Amino acid sequence: MRWPFVVLCLLLAACNAPGPGFHGVVPVRVAVGQSMFDVRIDGLWAQAIRLTPEWAPRPAAVIPRAVAAMEGVSGCRVARLGGDQAVMVAQLDCGAGAPPPAPPSFTCQVEKLGHGEADLICQPRR
Repeated sequence: MRWPFVVLCLLLAACNAPGPGFHGVVPVRVAVGQSMFDVRIDGLWAQAIRLTPEWAPRPAAVIPRAVAAMEGVSGCRVARLGGDQAVMVAQLDCGAGAPPPAPPSFTCQVEKLGHGEADLICQPRR
């Protein structure tokens, strides 16, 4: 009876799910030095989740990499930072305001109609 619980705990521990404020935000995977991060940007807030397994990483080594990842993806400066070596959340300083929203992304399929004609059907990505 304990084995399913142990397996569930291990699966959840290996998860890189975003925090509540970043649910639904598509991550950008960034490598900085020895660390790999999933970075999510939502307005003036950023979240970096470290994906690489590192045994007892020092905050002094990991946090500057996370800051570099968030600044690289957002194009803004990190003004405030909170979190630990695994998950960091930052408030961004973009100068004149929030960065422009990302352009919409679409998935498209070509449907051939015949006689050299085709229809392009596009759906927005989520």
